[in-house]
Amino acid sequence: MSDRLRRVDEAIRQVIGESLAGELKDPRVGFVTVTDVRTSADLRCAHVYVSVLGDASARRSSVDGLQSAHGFLQRRIARELALKRTPTLRFHYDETTDRAMAVERLLRAASTTESVDEPSERAASEGEGRVQESTARAAATQSGRGVGA
Repeated sequence: MSDRLRRVDEAIRQVIGESLAGELKDPRVGFVTVTDVRTSADLRCAHVYVSVLGDASARRSSVDGLQSAHGFLQRRIARELALKRTPTLRFHYDETTDRAMAVERLLRAASTTESVDEPSERAASEGEGRVQESTARAAATQSGRGVGA
């Protein structure tokens, strides 16, 4: 990704974020944060990723509200940014936070089902058993060699 495209993405993110904070009055749009913007190389399309506080219906409602307000937001971007083309906005729910929370739940569940001390104690006792067996074999081998020589 070029530096120019990265700056355009950041500028679009900032303009949309400011509009959501103050100017957009759609009641369907709840507490929304713009997490990322990915603009195509030809600046015709910008995929805007948002996180929404609430359940699945609040997320869907907020994304629908944003999609219906895309014309207002595109005009705001056209006024604020000096671009040859104003990209068409497409809003998507960003599932990164949900995935991170799911991984955290799995890690927490794994740590509660298996204590940290249990595996190391089991490995230590198995290791001691192996050492005792190999010591006994070595002693038997040495005593057998000494007798036959």
